[in-house]
Order: sequence, then C-alpha cells, then structure tokens
Amino acid sequence: MSGVLVFMHGYGARVLLAYAVVLAVWGTYQYFRKQQVSPGFRSSYLIMAALTPLQGLFGLITLALGHRPTELLHIVYGVFAVLFLPGAYLYARGGDRRREAIILAGAAWIVGIAYLRGTLTG
Repeated sequence: MSGVLVFMHGYGARVLLAYAVVLAVWGTYQYFRKQQVSPGFRSSYLIMAALTPLQGLFGLITLALGHRPTELLHIVYGVFAVLFLPGAYLYARGGDRRREAIILAGAAWIVGIAYLRGTLTG
C-alpha cells in the first residue's frame, strides 16, 4: 500500500508541474494580448490550488508510513505551494483584470519552479 502512495505522490508532482507550466504560459499569453484572464483560466488555477494540498496529503501519509524525503527542503516547497497559491489568488482579486492575469500567471510560474525543486529534492 505504501508503494502505491509513493507512486501517487511522485506522479502527482509531475502532473502538477506540467499543469502549472500550462497555466503559466496561458496566463502570460493572455497578459501580453492585453486580455483579462478567462473564467476557464481562473477555474483551472483554482483546481491547481485545490490539488496542491491533496498532493501534500499524499506526502504526509507517505511520511507517516516511514518514507522520508532526502531533504527537508522538499517539505518546505510543498508548504510554500499550498500557502502561496490561494494567497496570490486573493491578492490578484483586488485590482483590474489585466493585473489579475500577470499576478496569476506569475504565481503559476513561481509554483511551477517550487514543484520542480520539490521533485528534485524528493
């Protein structure tokens, strides 16, 4: 059973990394086209923000079962992503729609880097 959870945690990390890059490119494209983020982008961002704690839950369960990451920094990147995504979303909601595009696209780039670093330190 723990092998399945370790696999799910590793696979989920790669999926979230690809998802973050797609969102980052999409949001950057909308920003440079001087467009506001679409409802599809916004909902996709929220899906990523919801899947990230689920990914962390898999990690916590594997940690409880005795599988330790090679570096403590792995956990720090995960906690950062869980806190940063909703924070960026709430921060972006206050201004005009084009500002929202650059903040959410930037957040997707930053979290994509955190996901990548998390996989490299795992």
